[in-house]
Amino acid sequence: MNPSAAVDRLIRRDRFLIGIGLAATTVLAWIYLFRIAADMNAMSAEAQMHAAMGMANMHAWGVSDWLGLFAMWAVMMIAMMVPSAAPLILLVLGVYRRREDSTARVAAHCFLVGYVLVWTGFSAIAAALQIGLHRAALLEPDMRLGSPILAAVILLAVAVYQWLPIKGTCLTHCRSPLGFLSQYWREGALGGLMLGVRHGLFCLGCCWLLMTLLFVVGVMNLMWVAILTGFVLIEKLVRGGALAARIASVAVAGWGIYLLISR
Repeated sequence: MNPSAAVDRLIRRDRFLIGIGLAATTVLAWIYLFRIAADMNAMSAEAQMHAAMGMANMHAWGVSDWLGLFAMWAVMMIAMMVPSAAPLILLVLGVYRRREDSTARVAAHCFLVGYVLVWTGFSAIAAALQIGLHRAALLEPDMRLGSPILAAVILLAVAVYQWLPIKGTCLTHCRSPLGFLSQYWREGALGGLMLGVRHGLFCLGCCWLLMTLLFVVGVMNLMWVAILTGFVLIEKLVRGGALAARIASVAVAGWGIYLLISR
């Protein structure tokens, strides 16, 4: 058999298997989000009932609550970010295979692990921020900001960030996988891990502020989670996505200004 044809067949098989794995991971993450959203909606309704009856919620969130929020944010970031990273993950696998790397599949998995590690770190910070906002009494029972001014500040910051050079640099690396690989390629499983971390950092630099919009619309508002997921996919994978993101930033800025002037 032609060696090149054999490699191509291996690449197609591996891409199929890893593609199925990524799809299953994303679906399972969304199922978890639907279940936890239902639980939190029930808790929110109970908290609102207590407030209507004049009963304050005296529960002070602690370490166990942070762990639960951390798990929620981590799964949410996987559901939102893995789909946009999938093309690069499959490309990495193909490159390892063509270089006849015996650790090709392991390296591709390590790339995914490195990518997820970055967003796991972000999830830990987001969970801590949510705890802090709760303790400062700035969150409503449905986990959205109760302060219009703070919500407006976040909206305006998100809009401005879309036009900053650092955003453009990070987005360029996310939108140009071949350029990213040619510049930062590393061999072997450890190389795949570090490559995943580096790509995750560029992705984080591109999207971290966008994720704070969840505090404005409700952390477990799944409609907005889906909207932001679609926005990230368009921004990274669709031709003209960067322009669409800047146009959307104007609408976000308008939303923020409206909150300020309507107080």
